[in-house]
Amino acid sequence: MDDDFLFADEDGADAAPPSVSASRAAAGPEAGGAEPGWKILVVDDEPEVHAMTAMVMADITYRGRGVVMLSAYSAAEAQQVLAAHQDIACILLDVVMESEDAGLRLVRHIREEIVNTRVRIILRTGQPGQAPERDVIINYDINDYKAKTELTAQKLFTAVISSLRSYEDIMALEMNRQGLQRIIDASASLFQVRSMRSFASGVLTQLSTLLGTDVSGILCVQWARAGSPHAVGEEDGLFVLAGSGEFEGGEEADRTLTVPDREHLMEELHRVLEAKASSYRQDVVALYIRTPNNREAVAYLKTGRQLTPMDEQLLEVFCAKVSAGFDNLWLYDQLRRAHEATVLALADLAEYKDTDTGDHVLRVEDMTNRTARQLRAQGRCCDVIDDLFLEQIGLASILHDVGKVSTPDSILQKPGKLTEEEWAVMKDHATAGGALLERAASLVEGSSYLSLGAEIASGHHERWDGKGYPRGLKGEEIPLSARIVAVVDVYDALVSRRPYKDPWPPGQALAYIRNGSGLQFDPQVVQAFLAVMEQQGYHPTDDDA
Repeated sequence: MDDDFLFADEDGADAAPPSVSASRAAAGPEAGGAEPGWKILVVDDEPEVHAMTAMVMADITYRGRGVVMLSAYSAAEAQQVLAAHQDIACILLDVVMESEDAGLRLVRHIREEIVNTRVRIILRTGQPGQAPERDVIINYDINDYKAKTELTAQKLFTAVISSLRSYEDIMALEMNRQGLQRIIDASASLFQVRSMRSFASGVLTQLSTLLGTDVSGILCVQWARAGSPHAVGEEDGLFVLAGSGEFEGGEEADRTLTVPDREHLMEELHRVLEAKASSYRQDVVALYIRTPNNREAVAYLKTGRQLTPMDEQLLEVFCAKVSAGFDNLWLYDQLRRAHEATVLALADLAEYKDTDTGDHVLRVEDMTNRTARQLRAQGRCCDVIDDLFLEQIGLASILHDVGKVSTPDSILQKPGKLTEEEWAVMKDHATAGGALLERAASLVEGSSYLSLGAEIASGHHERWDGKGYPRGLKGEEIPLSARIVAVVDVYDALVSRRPYKDPWPPGQALAYIRNGSGLQFDPQVVQAFLAVMEQQGYHPTDDDA
């Protein structure tokens, strides 16, 4: 049959096409068993064409997969079949059906309206005069042109296999493109994270998305000291950063790994670290990731399916991105530590000048953090209190009195009441501290501990009613950071012993803060501060307030 022409000359054929619903389909064999067959759509108004094509398709196998043949007897039916089947690999398309150019109109629909550029289209016509080959090839996005009068079984077989090969290559490129796009999207999301643990959890989440399946796994780094509570085991030196699926939660309790077949898991992790290469075995993957400063990481994943070579390639690309993410986090951590060291050095300098304050700045840091978080929990000032604000406000608050380095010791440590002239000099510490920190902050782009500290240093003696110093700011003209520290600083000063006063009882100090709401202090900040103190068992008393 290979050398016989499949179709007779259709010139002059006037048989009416049968009435067949768009759902009608003839399915061929699906060789290969595990994978579904390649879908081929035959669009022709002659039943004999479908029958002869099915005979040829019955023996076609490509890449271990057979063929599933779908049938449509008009262009309108074909549109419905195409809408129902998004994975058709090849279309054998007649030109003349319900109209002389029905097939060509269908090509336009496929390429331009539903924008399917993947499917391969072989135009078959029994009336070449109706659609000249040269014109059709130039003006329509088809992949092959066959006259039925010249078409043998062998030629049809060759054309179909060629189309399947092209479709396979196109789909491989498309899957690669989609996979790389997912990697880009994942990288953009991950690289916004500044916490190592959040980053690691995000990596496991993105791996599930990348593979299109739920993943159980852990991400470990080899940097914990033996005996550390964060290690997988004392003998392992592996720090569990994050877990998912059956491993989720192990990193939150005692940081040790308690899972079935733990010994086998540890052998696999160490095998990958020693080989410095990823391991792919059945439905288990161990990914090797090199981190900065000669540290290494390994992600152990249960994927639930055998990964394809394309999956493995995408994972290797993703691991390279993850390595860069670890690098960025490490550099960010070093920069953050440098900022913290600068802040602590400045705070120590102020403490050196004013030793009677003791641990005042540490208490201010703690209560400032708590008050800021309480404000956000109450849904207040959400336009200002973001994650970065909460990250910086506590440490920045310890700089509130850094301007005292310019205050003479005779005034700073005077046991009695200051004179009017001395008080004027003392008040200059707010302006001096703000100016000092503003100069330092100008060397760092964006918000930093120093820029927030400058707001606090210059503004924490301003009053809500505008009667404060140094600029007499009023209400929300005062930065929120300074309004928070104003409350915390006054409270701690009241309950602390100073050269010029004895400590107040906490209840009396809290009553003073409450009574200053709307006058000296921001009412919303006062409410949040009192809520925090109430959580710790302290309540305002009106005695001697």
